[in-house]
Amino acid sequence: MHARGVTKRFGDFTAVDHVDLDVPRAQVYGFLGPNGSGKSTTIRMLCGLLTPTEGEIEVLGLSIPREAEALRRRIGYMTQRFSLYEDLTVRENLMFLATVQGLPRARRASRVEELLHAYNLEQLQKQLAGTLSGGQKQRLALAGAVVHEPQLLLLDEPTSAVDPESRRDFWEKLFDLADAGTTLLVSTHYMDEAERCHRIAILDRGRLVANGTPAELTGQLEGRTLGVRSDSLRKVQKQLHAIDGVLSVAQVGNELRVLCAPGHGDPDTVAAKLRQEGIQAEVAPIEPSLEDVFVAATRRHAEGQA
Repeated sequence: MHARGVTKRFGDFTAVDHVDLDVPRAQVYGFLGPNGSGKSTTIRMLCGLLTPTEGEIEVLGLSIPREAEALRRRIGYMTQRFSLYEDLTVRENLMFLATVQGLPRARRASRVEELLHAYNLEQLQKQLAGTLSGGQKQRLALAGAVVHEPQLLLLDEPTSAVDPESRRDFWEKLFDLADAGTTLLVSTHYMDEAERCHRIAILDRGRLVANGTPAELTGQLEGRTLGVRSDSLRKVQKQLHAIDGVLSVAQVGNELRVLCAPGHGDPDTVAAKLRQEGIQAEVAPIEPSLEDVFVAATRRHAEGQA
């Protein structure tokens, strides 16, 4: 999948602004960003549901949106909101989707059996979809999205309403699909989910502000993240904000995570500046997190627009 200069405007509002992407086959590619950052709009353009205002898109060898109709037969789409029929049973929903997706009559029943087994729905197959738990609905929605064995699967905030255990099990299913050759695009605003992806694109206010593997992105911040411990963390936090070169300070448990601008992450220097204000604190380098990457990328973008 390739996108060059993809832009979407709604009147005077630019939702996506000249985004370039290269998505490798059979990988889980994450779109990370806050609500309103352009994640969903980008995904909808990539699968042909929205026509870009500018730019070129190629997906599975097809030119989008010109060949969007041919692409729809080769992709699956799972929305944030449960969109199956709540007054049909689990089995009836899957049979209906198999029919809609054009599976041959002789293949439908066997494909539904495969999905019931693969997504742990066998014991629920006669239950109305509307009576399922959040995690069960999620598994059913995913099974429905892949009933026709798509080459590309797009998931828009797929785990926003489920518990942590269901989220973990869901991601195992996604990696099973990737191992079988499916390419997956996943939009999320959860940092822990983004860390699971093979590659990540961070969007902010419609612009692509970071792109790479989690390790590549966190590696770019090496030497810029500090951990600070003290008996008076709230007082220390206020003082850290006043130090030149400190971009962000966040309390995590009994420690402050500090993100510094390039060239300002020396722990001894920061500790000395705190001592000048009468504050004793333990300052040490820590490993950058994806949240640090997000803060650095969006801060850089905001300053570039100022």
